[in-house]
Amino acid sequence: NVPANWDLPTLLKVCKGTGISAVECRTTHKHGVEPKLTADQRKDVKEQFADSGVVFWGCGSVCEFHAADPAVVKKNIEDCKAFVSLVHDIGGTGVKVRPNGLPKGGDEQKTFEQIGKALQECGKAAADMGVEIWVEVHGPVTQIPKNMKTIMEACGHKSVGVTWNSNPTDVENKSVRASFELLKPWIKSCHINDLANDANGKYPYRELFKLLRESGYDRYTLCEVGKSYEVAEGTEFLKGYKKLWDELVKG
Repeated sequence: NVPANWDLPTLLKVCKGTGISAVECRTTHKHGVEPKLTADQRKDVKEQFADSGVVFWGCGSVCEFHAADPAVVKKNIEDCKAFVSLVHDIGGTGVKVRPNGLPKGGDEQKTFEQIGKALQECGKAAADMGVEIWVEVHGPVTQIPKNMKTIMEACGHKSVGVTWNSNPTDVENKSVRASFELLKPWIKSCHINDLANDANGKYPYRELFKLLRESGYDRYTLCEVGKSYEVAEGTEFLKGYKKLWDELVKG
C-alpha cells in the first residue's frame, strides 16, 4: 500500500534505493501490472524488473471464493487463472488470493469446503504454469488460523499455500507460536505490517521471524501497511522500515 500511487519505474527505483528486495504487485494500484496487459506490455514489465534487480514476487489479487452464488465463485476462479497467466508471463512466483469472511447466514464448514475446492481448481491451473497460489489469512472468521487450516486441508493441492498475514487473531498469550504451528505446512508467503508493534507488545514480530527461520522459510516478508505515501515521504518511511526489519531479523 505504501507505493499504491506510484508508477512502476518509480516503485522499482525506490525499492532498489532502499534495499527492498521484492514486490507483490497489488491489483488496482498505479503500477498497472494487471491481466489486461498485452504480450508486449508483459515483456516490458518483466524487463523493467530484471533491469532494476528487484524481484517480481507475484500479484496480489482480490480473488475470493466464499460467495453463496456459484456464478460469483466461478468468475473469481476465472479471474485467478488470468492472474496466474500474468504472473507466469512476467516470471513471478505466485498469485495472492483471499477469503473475505463468510456469506451472511452461511454454514461455516460448508463454506470452508467450498473455498478449498475452488482453490483446488486454481491450484491445478497454477501448477500447469509453474506458479503458486497463496491464500491470504484474511477476513472475519476465515482469518482464524484453525479455520484456515480447515480450508487448506479441504484444498489439498501442493501448489496452494498461505500468505501469513500478521493478524491480531494470530496472537494467543502474547505469542503466535500455536497459530504458526497450525499453518506452518502451508506458509509460502508472508505479509507484515507495523513492525513497531513488536516493541509495544501488539504483535510479536521478533518471535514470528524466529519461527520463520526455524521452519526453514527462505522467502519474503512483504510490507503491508494501511497508508499510502507520496514518493519522498514513502522513501523515508521504507528506509526506516528496512532498518527496523534488519534489527528484528537479527533476533
